[in-house]
Amino acid sequence: MKAEYDFSEMKSRKNPYASRLKKQVTIRMGEDVIEYFKKMAEETGIPYQSLINLYLRDCVAQQRKIDLTWAKKP
Repeated sequence: MKAEYDFSEMKSRKNPYASRLKKQVTIRMGEDVIEYFKKMAEETGIPYQSLINLYLRDCVAQQRKIDLTWAKKP
C-alpha cells in the first residue's frame, strides 16, 4: 500500500443515504433556547442544530419524560 495517496483529482459526490438519515421539520422554539444552544455550539464547535438533535436523542435513549404537573392556584 502506498504511504501517501493523491486525492486532488478525485471527484466528490453527495452521500446518497444522507436524506434518509434525518427528516427536516419546522419547530418553534424560544429565543432563549436557541441562544443557549448557539452559545454551546460556539464552545464545542458543533452546529447548534446538531446539539439540539443530540440532546433530544439522549432524551429518547434515556426515556426521559417531562413533568407536566402544574401547581394549583390557592
